Amino acid sequence: MDQPHVNKKDDESLRHKAEEQQKSRKTETNKMVSEDEMLKLIHELEVHQIELEMQNAELIQAKENAKLAEKKHTELFDFAPSGYIYLTPSGDISELNFMAARMLGKERSNLLKKKFESFISKKSRPLFNQFFTDVFSKHEKQSCEVSITTEDNASLLVTINGVEYQLNEYCFLTLTDITDQVQSKIALHESEEKYHINKNDLKKAQSVAHIGNWKWDINTEECIWSDEMFQIFGIDKNSFQGKLCDVIPKVAHPDDLHLVLPSKPTESGQNSPVEYRIIMPDKSIRYIWSEEGETIYSTNGLPLFFTGIVQDITKYKLTEIELTEAKVTAEKATNLSETAKIKAEHATKIAEEAVKAKQQFLSNMSHEIRTPMNVIIGFTKVMLKTDLTIKQKEYLAAIKMSGDTLIVLINDILDLAKVDAGKMTFNHTPFKMAMSISAMLHLFEPKIQEKNLFLNKEYDRRIPEVLIGDPVRLHQIIINLVSNAVKFTDKGEITVGVHLLNEDNEKVTLEFAVSDTGIGIDEDKLDKIFENFQQAYSGTSSLYGGTGLGLAIVKQFVEMQGGTIHVDSKINIGSTFRFNLDFQKTNREAEYENEIEELDSDIKGLKILVVEDIALNQLLMKTMLEDFGFTCDLAGNGKLAIAKLQTETYDVILMDLQMPEMNGFQATEHIRKIMHSNIPIMALTADVTTVDLAKCTAAGMNDYIAKPVNEKILYNKIAALIKKNIQKKDTPVEQNTIRESQKCIDLEYLIKHTRSNPELMMKMITIYLQQTPPLITTMKLSLEANDWELLYSAVHKLIPSFSIMGINNEFEIMAKQVQEYAQKQLASEKLPKLVLQLETVCKQACKELEVEYDTIKKTLKE
Repeated sequence: MDQPHVNKKDDESLRHKAEEQQKSRKTETNKMVSEDEMLKLIHELEVHQIELEMQNAELIQAKENAKLAEKKHTELFDFAPSGYIYLTPSGDISELNFMAARMLGKERSNLLKKKFESFISKKSRPLFNQFFTDVFSKHEKQSCEVSITTEDNASLLVTINGVEYQLNEYCFLTLTDITDQVQSKIALHESEEKYHINKNDLKKAQSVAHIGNWKWDINTEECIWSDEMFQIFGIDKNSFQGKLCDVIPKVAHPDDLHLVLPSKPTESGQNSPVEYRIIMPDKSIRYIWSEEGETIYSTNGLPLFFTGIVQDITKYKLTEIELTEAKVTAEKATNLSETAKIKAEHATKIAEEAVKAKQQFLSNMSHEIRTPMNVIIGFTKVMLKTDLTIKQKEYLAAIKMSGDTLIVLINDILDLAKVDAGKMTFNHTPFKMAMSISAMLHLFEPKIQEKNLFLNKEYDRRIPEVLIGDPVRLHQIIINLVSNAVKFTDKGEITVGVHLLNEDNEKVTLEFAVSDTGIGIDEDKLDKIFENFQQAYSGTSSLYGGTGLGLAIVKQFVEMQGGTIHVDSKINIGSTFRFNLDFQKTNREAEYENEIEELDSDIKGLKILVVEDIALNQLLMKTMLEDFGFTCDLAGNGKLAIAKLQTETYDVILMDLQMPEMNGFQATEHIRKIMHSNIPIMALTADVTTVDLAKCTAAGMNDYIAKPVNEKILYNKIAALIKKNIQKKDTPVEQNTIRESQKCIDLEYLIKHTRSNPELMMKMITIYLQQTPPLITTMKLSLEANDWELLYSAVHKLIPSFSIMGINNEFEIMAKQVQEYAQKQLASEKLPKLVLQLETVCKQACKELEVEYDTIKKTLKE
């Protein structure tokens, strides 16, 4: 298989182009970037993504091969007909198969870490110990025959073959039970001596064990074979000429001729058992184990016969070979997997850098395109409110429509990029579902009336009024689906339905359905419409417009929230898109910051500071705010804003993020940390990526609004900030601190669970006194540094001690609130107060526990 390849030249080209684009942004801020260039760069980034996917596929395949090889090795090892055992250098059993466990007469799990020598008979132990030493010292295969005493005191005769394994870390033993062979051999010898050979029983025993025996008459050189010998060698008994020296060379494998019995067996009795291969008449290979027996002498001491036995061990040998091959394959597959893993990690790193470059590029493009679009769309709205001719209104409406279309395209690309990067997050805020759906569908009424369509709304009144979820993402999903329905329907009706599918004490499951009577979708196109840049027909884009991203984003948003989506459609009849989502039930009140409201007379006359470096944007924001009845001051960067705040008082600051000299993040940090001001600050951002929104929160901003600015959303957000600020001023600060005269600990829990053991109580108190002060210090420092992970960890370690030391449950609830803020990385104004209260109660608890410790200690001495 070809290895994945990372094209460094393409990567350098991409980096060079990104740097050139960055330079271009600094020198030509208002210069538009062509869509072709943007798509080309995105294409180059996706090439890296494809390479990574190819390498991932190779890694997965390598891992699968490794798993298969390992599985095969395990099966061969466990169910082999021979006994297999791994011994450590100290002689402990490290691993063994089922056959070895059966030989030793014990469950496999009970044999691990046992001394194998304990199963060797005392008579055979010296021979085994020498064999075991030779395995590790001579670095070659060793053999011996020993007697084994099993768990139930049965005795077995076994041949042990041993070889070192993994550079002397283990010894691998193969155990072959030769009890039947030896007993057959003994029985044969005793029978021949007594001339009472039971031939039928002997044949049966030899057939079962695949063991044959032979006897050579030294005087006549005639070789007498048992019937099993003919079966083993595949020779016709009637054609056998009785000369062993003639038969063996003819059937033995050429490479094993040096191992077979000598041509003149006068040396018999001096050779060790041998294994060799023979070639059968059908060209198949068999493995033979052969051992020469005793010499039979005449009464005057002259040798009469040589004897020996032969066994067909093909079955065992093939299993052993297959096991060895499986081990080698597994090792190779493991090495390949490791190599592929290293390459994949390298490719992942390159791909992550490419994704970062892609994110930065999209972030820059978002800012560069949104900034001029903010001005274009904003002033278009302003001009549409003035006295115009019919033609002028048509021209301006066309400009606004084109601008809105471009903003939708930008939003689609940015949303897709965030999903691809795994940085898409979902809010959990209380909202009114019915009101939210109605307000959203209200946006489509002009277009629906223009096309002379009818809009049906079906809403299940069993749905709870307020639910917790992400209304913004829900709006995006439904807006995409309704937009498609309106776009592809020329006559008939569009139906938007919301139905309750399931409800329990904690959540509801809702089904949303958007149906139309439009052009419909071919059945063979249904599987593709949710893919990126895909539309049902090749001519759809030219006829109806669009990028083919809407449905892809809808599917991602639904599935990332644990829901499902599917479509039913018929050509020229229409389509229905259905999706299910879960929402949490709540008793909290809904937040209305994104709903459309009338101007509130209670908040007129606000003084707003707009911090924005682009003159056109300054003029636009000033125009909008004055329309609301607010007064407006302008500052061109963060430094100028700080200077104004030192002499003027404002109700709200609208802060742009990207500015010269001092940007919005730096200015906000200065206002919060140096000036210690709690004035509401709202970010004006053309870059709505998750990263920058998190930075806004971390810097201390209270909210954000994306460019181009929607004047109604802007007003609602300003109104919400002002109302929250008023509530904070009017609401008295909760006093959860404990007076010094009031004791904050209660040792009832500690006494109960230590059973009044004073030493154990003292030990518990000591641990608390040792761990608590460092945790308090860590908690304070991590809060100052906005190190959310460290803050979460420190508070998490404090919480169990509250119940152990009997501290009021209110403080445990406070600690969990701090954890929640840290987990969500929210720099709330409440957070420093909560941390201070936790510090106070923990310090007082330490003082009280020191007194308790001394009291217990005195009691113990008495």
